Amino acid sequence: MEALFAITLGVMTTCGVYLLLRARIFPVIMGLTLISYAVNLFIFAMGRLPTGGPAVIGKSAEYGDPLPQALVLTAIVIGFSMTAFVAVLSLRGLSELRSDHVDGRETQE
Repeated sequence: MEALFAITLGVMTTCGVYLLLRARIFPVIMGLTLISYAVNLFIFAMGRLPTGGPAVIGKSAEYGDPLPQALVLTAIVIGFSMTAFVAVLSLRGLSELRSDHVDGRETQE
């Protein structure tokens, strides 16, 4: 199961980097989102959430570590707000530059 999880994280990160290198507004936003999801899953996996263990300290000898859960929850909120900010910023750039290229100019093909 760990190998499958590692492969999944690797594929998500690879797809995110590929989308970042596309140099268009929407793929860059999607690439950033995919990379943030991969990082969130990585942090959550490093917390080693036990199956069937209580989430509250003191109820049992083994409990779920609340720190990775809090970090991921905070990262989800921050990631959503940054995605919204980048989307609005890209729409403003699109309206001013009339191009969806991240540099503001089309490549000569």
